[in-house]
Amino acid sequence: MECYFDNSATTSPLPEAVDAVTKALTENWGNPSSLHKVGDAANELLEASRRTLAGAFSCKPAEVYFTAGGTESNNIAVFGTVEALKRRGNRIITTAVEHPSVEEPMKRLEAEGFDVVRLPVDGAGRVSEEAIFGAVNDKTILVSLMLVNNEVGSIMPVEAAAKALKRAKAPGYVHVDAVQGFGKVPVGPKALGADLISVSSHKVHGPKGVGALYVKKGTRLVSPVLGGGQEEGIRSGTQGMPAIAGFAAAVEKGILDRDLSQSIAHVTALRDTVKEAALSVDFGAINSGDDALPYILNLSLEGIPSEVLRNYLSDRGVYVSTGSACSKGHRSTVLTQMGLEARRIDSAVRFSFSHTNTLEEAAYAAAALKEAAGTLRRG
Repeated sequence: MECYFDNSATTSPLPEAVDAVTKALTENWGNPSSLHKVGDAANELLEASRRTLAGAFSCKPAEVYFTAGGTESNNIAVFGTVEALKRRGNRIITTAVEHPSVEEPMKRLEAEGFDVVRLPVDGAGRVSEEAIFGAVNDKTILVSLMLVNNEVGSIMPVEAAAKALKRAKAPGYVHVDAVQGFGKVPVGPKALGADLISVSSHKVHGPKGVGALYVKKGTRLVSPVLGGGQEEGIRSGTQGMPAIAGFAAAVEKGILDRDLSQSIAHVTALRDTVKEAALSVDFGAINSGDDALPYILNLSLEGIPSEVLRNYLSDRGVYVSTGSACSKGHRSTVLTQMGLEARRIDSAVRFSFSHTNTLEEAAYAAAALKEAAGTLRRG
């Protein structure tokens, strides 16, 4: 049996997404900017896809912009906000456990003289509301927070950011990196209190190479992506219609047509099956917090190096990660910031689940995990 439990890295595309990609490549292949029948048909597909994403955001279609993925969405949101508001303040608030597509822009902005405040996390990988309120002042131009941590599944109190900006009478915007939360928890601007929200297609069973950025009406961005002015200048460049069509199909089938509460219940059962197996081992430990999103389970079999355990499971058809796919070869910043001991960090692996996984797969993975504990620790 093969069991894919690395869904935070990427997901298998839904058949509906593959069909949509193929159709856009072979039938509706025009440039949406072309002013003729072929271009008009492509533009109709583009706007239909935009309406689908707007349905998932619970926003207006005009507030949805297509990008090349979550990384580009994050870069546009961060750099676009700072360029637009830099004359009104100098402070930027983020966390110490952000994805590299936010942390790397923060490093550049810090080098340019901006006051970047990285909020610490607790032992469960979560930032406190009090820390957000304490960091925001009247010179804050951006608060950028991930909704769900990609390594341990902690859910951040992002809704506190808008309240903090309002209380401080700050000019800033709230940006939420919702890449790991999209399709799993509500990501609408009203629920999150956000001005900007980033999502990615390949995390929700769509194709790679496309994402979206929600931009609240009235939010001013100076985009770092220059060109022909497509996507209202937010992300210039001819829209990749096959990927966009596949993204919309994945959202339609996998998010809008699916009961969120049922998916949470199913994934929780998957998570608990693996979690119980880890805890049945006397040197097993769970690194994800009790209130973490069940789609992500970070665990350690202390004394067994992460890479050894990952490879052992892979040989048995169970595919997991040793951390974020974007931090290959480095000790986890997230687990380090959570205050875990090096021995536990160096033994950590991440199981990340999808609603497409089965209980049979989870049971097989649990058995393989217990087998690994007995075999590798002795070895």
